[in-house]
Amino acid sequence: MRKFIQKALEKIEKLDIQQIHKLVSDLAQENERLEVVLESMTDGIMVTDTENRLVLYNKSAERLIPFVSVAEVYERKVWSVIADMEIADFVRSVLEHQETVRDREFSIRLGGETRTLSCSVLPLVRNGKIQGNLFHIEDVTEKRAKEIRLRRAESLASLTTLAAGVAHEIKNPLGAIGIHIQLIKKSLQGKGRVGKRAVMKHLEVVTEEVERLNKIVVDFLFAVRPMDAHLELRDLNGILRDMVKFVEVETAQGDVKLNVELAEGLPKLLLDEKYIKQAVLNLVKNALGAMPEGGVLTIRTERKGDYVRLQVTDTGIGIPPEYLDKIFEPYFTTKEFGSGLGLTIVYKIVKEHQGEITVDSEPGKGTTFTIKFPVPQPERQLIDYRQEVSEGVVT
Repeated sequence: MRKFIQKALEKIEKLDIQQIHKLVSDLAQENERLEVVLESMTDGIMVTDTENRLVLYNKSAERLIPFVSVAEVYERKVWSVIADMEIADFVRSVLEHQETVRDREFSIRLGGETRTLSCSVLPLVRNGKIQGNLFHIEDVTEKRAKEIRLRRAESLASLTTLAAGVAHEIKNPLGAIGIHIQLIKKSLQGKGRVGKRAVMKHLEVVTEEVERLNKIVVDFLFAVRPMDAHLELRDLNGILRDMVKFVEVETAQGDVKLNVELAEGLPKLLLDEKYIKQAVLNLVKNALGAMPEGGVLTIRTERKGDYVRLQVTDTGIGIPPEYLDKIFEPYFTTKEFGSGLGLTIVYKIVKEHQGEITVDSEPGKGTTFTIKFPVPQPERQLIDYRQEVSEGVVT
């Protein structure tokens, strides 16, 4: 229909009065259809022109972000007619800086209750030129509430799993402690001479099992408690270089060759050095455990778009495909010894840094853990600027 109307308008001078009436009628129907569609939407829609004036909006937009004065909306800058100051400032900043924004959320009082709104701003482009901007406003209150309930349910399920796991884990050391305490008790109650060496041997076992219990409890508490990460702009390569000497001690105990391949010129990342070291050491220990007969351990960094990738690769026994989806679950382990929380802790640390972690493995050939850290926006802009300077775009 639109193409028909456009062609008719191009030839309007050649149309007779009846054809013009038909064209006007078609235009009215098209406009009415558009209006019905807009007013039927539960999401708010606003359109501004190149002067940032409101040229189109539906009732849902007015309902979700009330206007100061409906009578004057077409005569002033769009941000000056929005009642909520936070949203008005956001709209002004986006339009003045010609930004594209997706899913920016706001809290606003509507009908006596607090609602969560999601606002996206997209440029309207025609024939390669920006004709204005489109605003999409969605009430996501119920969606966010559902997500919160789901997270709580998942958290409770995870806590239940962790509690069951820790209960299972502490049985063995508690059992060993009980046995050796009984043996010490019998030795002391006996009428014969008490062997100091035998008692000390039992006490050494008790001490080892107490340390094992302590590690189980510490790992459990780390897994269930919120992290108190202090994120600062740090050099990932610098952190890894500091760790290499500790990793070398670990690799020296077995026939393992260590390769460290750190890309130059990486941007600084928002990191908590303590937690990053813990995550990498957990991955290194996991890799060494997969290479009992020796092999190659590689720690690598590189820039990939808006992310920095950190990879820890081993040439060990690999992980069976059916285990890959469970590898980060609490107390899941294929090892005879270990808490089963090492990779769970790594996963938690990575998520705290807004990162992603994946695993790729082939039985008999080895495993690669890949962590993606997002590059902070200021660092992205600095890198882009330096690149433009090097390419002669900026002088």
